[in-house]
Amino acid sequence: MRITVITVGKIKEKFFTDAIGEYTKRLSKYCTLNQIEVPDEKAPETLSDKEMVQIKDKEGERILAKIKDSQYVITLEIKGKQLTSEGLSEKLADLGLEGNSDVVFIIGGSLGLSDLVLERSNFALSFSKMTFPHQMMKVVLLEQIYRGFRIMKGEPYHK
Repeated sequence: MRITVITVGKIKEKFFTDAIGEYTKRLSKYCTLNQIEVPDEKAPETLSDKEMVQIKDKEGERILAKIKDSQYVITLEIKGKQLTSEGLSEKLADLGLEGNSDVVFIIGGSLGLSDLVLERSNFALSFSKMTFPHQMMKVVLLEQIYRGFRIMKGEPYHK
């Protein structure tokens, strides 16, 4: 299976890059992992609704440029479906069985994802109703994908 994780913005903090590196190494046993960072738009603290949409649209165009028509897209959204770790493992297994072995996960920037990216999504996934920094969310996502593969293979993993 090929997994691509697209994030908006760079991961700067060493503790996040270290954790991402660790899960990247662990995942190499189970899948081909591709990680893409698209530049975020600089945004002042106060924005009008129109400016927010413009920023999300620019970031969205960058995201969509990295996605192939044949890829199955999972967006991380607060309003998405919440799954257990076992549920995510099942979802990944089912995608593989259905011939969707090229999966893209998308983590938006600080303002979220554009409507065009949301429309392109095949599945909206929520980790929580809370908002998390995208750097932390990438670590959590990679850990859960790793856990999902371990569950899928019947390998032990801390519960």
